[in-house]
Amino acid sequence: MADLDTTDGHGNVYYREDSSSDVLQLASDYIKRGFPETAFDPSSVVIVTWKLVAPFQAPGEDHALEEKRNTFQAVLASSDSSSYAIFLYPEDSLQFYSTYSKNGDENVPAMVGFSQASTNYYFWEKPGSYHVIASDEDSIRNLYKSSNAGKQGVWVFEIGSSSDNIVPAKISNILESVDPNEEDQEMTSKPFMSDYGSTEITQQYITSTDSTEEDQQLVTYSVPQSAAEDFLTSYQDVTGTPSTESFYSPQNFPTAKAPPRQFRIQQFPPQPPQVIDVEEFDETGIVFRYHTDVQQTCANNRHQCSVHAICKDYPNGFCCSCIAGYKGNGRQCVAEGSPQRVNGKVRGRIFVGNNPVPVIFENTDLHSYVVMNQGRAYTAISTIPETLGYSLLPLASIGGIIGWMFAVEQQGYKNGFSITGGEFTRQTEVTFLQNNEKLVVKQKFSGIDEHGHLTISTEMEGRIPEIPSGASVHIEPYTELYHTSSSVITSSSSREYTVTEPERDGVASTYTGAYQWRQTISFDECIHDDSPHSAPATQQLSVDSVFVLYNRDEQILRYAMSNSIGPISDGAADINRNPCYTGTHNCDTNAVCRPGTGNRFSCECSIGFRGDGNICYDIDECLEQPGLCGSNADCNNQPGTYRCECAEGYQFAADGQTCVGVEYVVNHCQRGTHNCDIPQRAQCVYTGGSAYICTCLPGFSGDGRACEDVDECQQGHCHPDAFCYNTPGSFSCHCKAGYRGDGFRCVLGDVEKTKCQHEREVALGSGGAFFPRDIRVGHFIPQCDERGNYLPTQCHASSGYCWCVDRDGNEIDGTRSGPGVRPPCLSTAAPPVVIGPSARPDTIPLPPGTHLLFAQSGKIEHVPLEGNNMRKNGAKALLHIPDKVVIGVAYDCVDKIVYWTDISGPSISRASLHGGEPTTIIKTDLGSPEGIAVDHLGRNIFWTDSQLDRIEVARLDGRQRRILFDTGLVNPRAIVVDPVRGNLYWTDWNREAPKIETSYMDGTNRRILVKDDLGLPNGLTFDPYSSMLCWVDAGTKRLECMNPNQLGRRKIVEGIQYPFGVTSYGKNLYYTDWRRDAVVAVDRTISLENDNFQPHKRSRLYGITTAFAQCPGGHNYCTVNNGGCTHLCLATPGGRTCRCPDNTVGVDCIERN
Repeated sequence: MADLDTTDGHGNVYYREDSSSDVLQLASDYIKRGFPETAFDPSSVVIVTWKLVAPFQAPGEDHALEEKRNTFQAVLASSDSSSYAIFLYPEDSLQFYSTYSKNGDENVPAMVGFSQASTNYYFWEKPGSYHVIASDEDSIRNLYKSSNAGKQGVWVFEIGSSSDNIVPAKISNILESVDPNEEDQEMTSKPFMSDYGSTEITQQYITSTDSTEEDQQLVTYSVPQSAAEDFLTSYQDVTGTPSTESFYSPQNFPTAKAPPRQFRIQQFPPQPPQVIDVEEFDETGIVFRYHTDVQQTCANNRHQCSVHAICKDYPNGFCCSCIAGYKGNGRQCVAEGSPQRVNGKVRGRIFVGNNPVPVIFENTDLHSYVVMNQGRAYTAISTIPETLGYSLLPLASIGGIIGWMFAVEQQGYKNGFSITGGEFTRQTEVTFLQNNEKLVVKQKFSGIDEHGHLTISTEMEGRIPEIPSGASVHIEPYTELYHTSSSVITSSSSREYTVTEPERDGVASTYTGAYQWRQTISFDECIHDDSPHSAPATQQLSVDSVFVLYNRDEQILRYAMSNSIGPISDGAADINRNPCYTGTHNCDTNAVCRPGTGNRFSCECSIGFRGDGNICYDIDECLEQPGLCGSNADCNNQPGTYRCECAEGYQFAADGQTCVGVEYVVNHCQRGTHNCDIPQRAQCVYTGGSAYICTCLPGFSGDGRACEDVDECQQGHCHPDAFCYNTPGSFSCHCKAGYRGDGFRCVLGDVEKTKCQHEREVALGSGGAFFPRDIRVGHFIPQCDERGNYLPTQCHASSGYCWCVDRDGNEIDGTRSGPGVRPPCLSTAAPPVVIGPSARPDTIPLPPGTHLLFAQSGKIEHVPLEGNNMRKNGAKALLHIPDKVVIGVAYDCVDKIVYWTDISGPSISRASLHGGEPTTIIKTDLGSPEGIAVDHLGRNIFWTDSQLDRIEVARLDGRQRRILFDTGLVNPRAIVVDPVRGNLYWTDWNREAPKIETSYMDGTNRRILVKDDLGLPNGLTFDPYSSMLCWVDAGTKRLECMNPNQLGRRKIVEGIQYPFGVTSYGKNLYYTDWRRDAVVAVDRTISLENDNFQPHKRSRLYGITTAFAQCPGGHNYCTVNNGGCTHLCLATPGGRTCRCPDNTVGVDCIERN
């Protein structure tokens, strides 16, 4: 309720009464969502639609509200015996939450609810009571994402004779929020957030000071709220007592910000007649939809379907369905028979037995592996303490939900993944029968992530019976009935388990326990497809070969079971023993098992394979059908399929199949696609069309495509009494000692001595008062260069000690070295101004034996490099780790060791290229480690963690960990180091504010380097030879570079598909692409792709790095003797910082800058 304005085209109000069958059925469906036990058949429906209505405003008031509009619906459905109200709030349809009153100047908050008319007496008026759903900005803002009927934006109420008899729906399932992710974009796991529910609160207020007790009105109102503390949506009745429908009592529910306002009877002056628009309807007869203004079709929603699905339009919307050979609900599809992985986190607060102290665990890993052809699921939950692990053994159904998802399907029946696509919430209540202990299990499945794995979050709370340590638990095969209604699946059963206690005096006692299991599964189904291919309303899940085990040494809880789903049966029917349903067939993994009569079955190779079903071979479509891709195209065979690619100079036409020549005029100078020498040595001159010429800059000679520096010192430009210094493109002249001038003209005369020269003379006793003229043994004599600057390395002639100094001759802490050791000091004197860069990238000598290393999920592969080219026939796997998901890779060029991050563990590991077993160096306190970088000079590793949102550093062996940053990060991913200059760079693909940041390697001087015109900056690389920082962006589809010390950035290529990682070598940049499943080479000097490599096995490629045969030149202050630090030595520009690890208990560590 609010004061609205529909004049002058500010929206419309439509209303009508309808009794058509389609409308009645739609209303009935919504009502039965909220009241599933109600047999309600409406005979009439009234629909009122407020479409794009504006808030009322007095002249000169808040102009910010002028353009805001609200759209919503109210539906009243009635039968002969009862009535219901449905409120519908489309997503983002409420843009204002208060209006100015037509009878005052105050800003009045909008309200949603029911009211009863006032009663007039002779001398006073008694206001009617109100039932308010929302009465403040926060609650109204949440209406579209809240519900009391299990679907966002839908609110259902039963209406009695007064507002005291308003009964809200009480479906306490968690809403499934829709969050359309960037296609193919990785999303690593985040903490589970519960959705929105409604809380009823009772409150009394008195309408008059001298009212009697009977005049007190009992008011009930509901507030949409975020149930972050309580996973389940709970309700309270009018007495304030928690509803028995809740699994446990609610605590600390938010309440309304203010009690309901009392609405006075208002008298309005006569108004001229107004025209109310009557809504027109199409032939379908549909009166109201969840979205009132936009028809959802495949044309604008194809991205919501899986790439392995088709989209089909229906009169009221669209639906997705998996293509042949794939299973799922259309939004999520997986290949038939392919093994599946499930990853997630578990948290809990559980009391064991009579122990008054609960066992609390957070961020515990859950991993599951499913053999789909057999319906067998293996689930492991790690780091469960022994005090809890044995007592959880009977609860095999914690992992059994995964078995239900991928159970072997009997003909005409569907497993959980075929119904839900792995996107659902599950709420379970377990009651142990002996002592009535209760445990609540809440699980949320979020579909398939970018790695092809299902994701799950699990939360457990309650009390369970204690099972003694060392006991074993046996569970007999069992069956469960799953009942499916609209978007809800329910199941309940009683289950027994046998506990065998550890032997005592050679005797092991056993006892039997039992519990009741009740669960509700809520999911979002496509309601538009009414064709008869949905699963039966009741299905039976048969579970056998149940295996439960707790390993006290590893603290791992394991469940395993085989699952099949079919009709209700006692197990005697032949169909239940068919090998296709029991998983005992011998079909190839690339084949489908087809059941026959009795125990008979046949194996049929999948599409794209040939064989007898027991053994299947890939069909080479390119070889068997040479003209398959047509002219000007190349055919690439893939396992089970093929791919056509246009030849160079051609591109696909609008039909997506025919390759046509590329014809366009390009200004190569403007686009940077010319072959002139780099801008520091040559310039490109555009001459029209696609033509251009290259000319060398002054100070260089050549044809413009290759320019060489002119040595001006050979031409005698300087004075004879001056030194000439040649620089790229220029030169400089400096008068010799004893002369003064600009170098082009020098005359005799002493030059003012520098500080170094003066101190040296004093030390030598040539006129100073600090030392006597006789040089004593042991005196220190400063050393100066020819220009009078301090040499960066100073040594004591007698003792042999050496140390580094700054430009003022002050010793740099921590650089003093013993006799015979010269520290790698860096010159602090500014060199002459250099015009022009070093050698161009493609002329840098490439050391032999250089390789590209890249991650491909469970393995790391390498491709040798010959010059600037990939030697693709020499590519092979470097390391097979099939149970890992490798994301980031980095290389230590000193010890020839590759490092990688694994998000399935999670862990950080390393292995030598000389051979040997991989070693895990970090496996605790990790969330989702992604990017990794090696500082080969300081002997440290840096990595990003996108789940814990932090950046850490440690020694190469994983010791001495220290958190550098844990604030200001949302989705950190790639990270690289420039150890010579002491800089650190990383990307953060935060969708709201993507950025590339930098800091010194010790974490100081943090700042944003790039923040504009970024989308999804995935990969990052720093070229040590050219000092260029380059990145790939999957949002802008670009590869760009910049010099971090200069303004401006250069677009190397645009229109790339979906890049992830990037590295550099010579003149080339190499990036991995998810869409192409390939490593793509780009010549950055001409901004043109010149090669690509696609591994034999098609799957996503992740991080990539260059394994140099020889380390790039350079050093920093941490190179020798760890920079004098006791623990972490972290380089900075021109220095270093000594840092202690975070855990320094009992450690003698010294921090200094």
